[in-house]
Amino acid sequence: MRNARQTGAYKQIQIKTASPGKLILLLYEGAIGALKKAVDLIDRKDFGGKGDCLIKAQDIIMELNMALDMSAGDIPRSLRRLYLYVYRRLIDANLDVDKSAIQESLGIMEDLYEAWKVAVQDSEHTVQTYIARSRLSITG
Repeated sequence: MRNARQTGAYKQIQIKTASPGKLILLLYEGAIGALKKAVDLIDRKDFGGKGDCLIKAQDIIMELNMALDMSAGDIPRSLRRLYLYVYRRLIDANLDVDKSAIQESLGIMEDLYEAWKVAVQDSEHTVQTYIARSRLSITG
């Protein structure tokens, strides 16, 4: 079993070596995990912990929002609207201890995560296909 120090070191290596697409997926995973934990903490009547988890999710959502390239067309604008909607729902959820708002936000984030996962896999497949067809050698 890993201790917290080993897990933290592994996570740091994972972040430092991840592609931009994988970093986005890691952010989504962090937000989704925090939202799931917040629901569990409400059930356990740990309202302080719930608040910490919701703030963590809000911070991640704002990080995703700030990473958007707004010059790239309609998709970033749509994502921004979704991120801001989820952010506001989480503020309400925190103030009102509203599990349904958290679950709604969780559903949105899980759907977005699945879409990003497909996009990242497709882009990595394209890169791997290009490398395989090229004469470049990355092994030496």
